[in-house]
Amino acid sequence: MTTIFHNFDNAKTAFINPNDTMDKDSSFPDVCVTTFSENIIQKIAEIDGVKRIAYLYSANGTLPVYEIEYAGKRIAFFLSRVGAPACVAGLEEIIALGAKKIVIFGCCGVLNQSAVQDKIVIPSSAIRDEGTSYHYIPANDEIYADKHSINILKQCLDKCSLSYAIGKTWTTDAIYRETHKILEERKRQGCLVVEMECSAVYAIAQFRNIPVIQFLYGADNLDSERWEPRDLTDYGATNCSKYVELAFECAACL
Repeated sequence: MTTIFHNFDNAKTAFINPNDTMDKDSSFPDVCVTTFSENIIQKIAEIDGVKRIAYLYSANGTLPVYEIEYAGKRIAFFLSRVGAPACVAGLEEIIALGAKKIVIFGCCGVLNQSAVQDKIVIPSSAIRDEGTSYHYIPANDEIYADKHSINILKQCLDKCSLSYAIGKTWTTDAIYRETHKILEERKRQGCLVVEMECSAVYAIAQFRNIPVIQFLYGADNLDSERWEPRDLTDYGATNCSKYVELAFECAACL
């Protein structure tokens, strides 16, 4: 696998390209917000004035893409699939439709409770323990967020009066293989949280030269003697309004 991951091809054109499956829409909003919680997407979709403008198709089903006006700006939003490959495929298709900037947010597992408790997490970098990112940028253990995007996110967090922690995340493909040994290793490396998409999202952002703002909110706790699910099965519904406000403030500033 080391040989495969280090065999990066930087060709911009592949055998199958996003624009082979999606037709560009000249009227598509420049900025798109996405998250992994269907509960959150449904709540936004029920707001007056929201309309469907497109669909993403897969064997998993059809995903509607919506449009909302926020702060005088047209913004698209849709549900991302969980996991790096599916998430990035959706972003590829959204970019092919016409999106030029992305805001993405989702839940994460907590690895450092004292550092992130009740705070929004800004992933300044991500450990690349997934496969998708290696097809977008050369092999390396870690990938870093764009500093300009982080600065915009910080400004919006301050505007929304939300506290935050900034630090490293661990992106993994295998939630049921987060062993005790690897958890301790990631903590020693300075990871505050764990999730499944962040490093791949930063990779496609670099490859496609698309600005991306990404933030996380803590769900289950892995910084304890035993796993604590907490509000993981809530899928963000409890604090939905807080996350949505922040996401759309970021989109308005991008």
